[in-house]
Amino acid sequence: MPATSPTSAFARAQAQGEAAVRAAMLDIAAGLLAAEGPTALSMRRMATVAGCSTTVLYRLFGAKDGIAAALYREGFARLRRRLDAVPHSDDPAEYLAALGRAYRANALEEPNFYSVMHGEAIPGFTPDETSRAAAAASLDVLRAAARACIESGVFRSDADADEITDTLWAAAHGVISLERGGHFPGTLGEARFRTLTRAAVEAFLP
Repeated sequence: MPATSPTSAFARAQAQGEAAVRAAMLDIAAGLLAAEGPTALSMRRMATVAGCSTTVLYRLFGAKDGIAAALYREGFARLRRRLDAVPHSDDPAEYLAALGRAYRANALEEPNFYSVMHGEAIPGFTPDETSRAAAAASLDVLRAAARACIESGVFRSDADADEITDTLWAAAHGVISLERGGHFPGTLGEARFRTLTRAAVEAFLP
């Protein structure tokens, strides 16, 4: 369970600037959500754990509903940064595969955010149109990689980059969800991920 340290999370983040404070508060919110459930997402509970006043949280997020929306957007923002950091390759197929591996790594390393991004971790929360657009944009690099595979002849010339992206996303999410649920322990998760994403790709080969 998240707990206040001698030097508060707020104090440590404050020394790094506003963006760091916001990120630290969202990490705390995501941790509380995973450890204690959605009822823990109260301004008072978060302030206690962070070591700050509720005023700080109201200034950052507006209200409790704002925290849920911020968690959703932050999850996809972190995903986008992870995908953007994948080194480009002269081999479009290998680059696409590397993006898939980065997606899985992000999901496993950010489990608390992943639950908000793709589940019902916060009952009653529905992302608005702007948030959904930001979520879709986080996969732009994957969409561009799919398009490069079409243009280079790796995929059929009549294949659709959006369909490829959605199919790979769905395949990856399905196997990752089972892995996170404990159904694919050890190295089995990675092996099943490779098998399923390879099978998804085959639908678009010439």
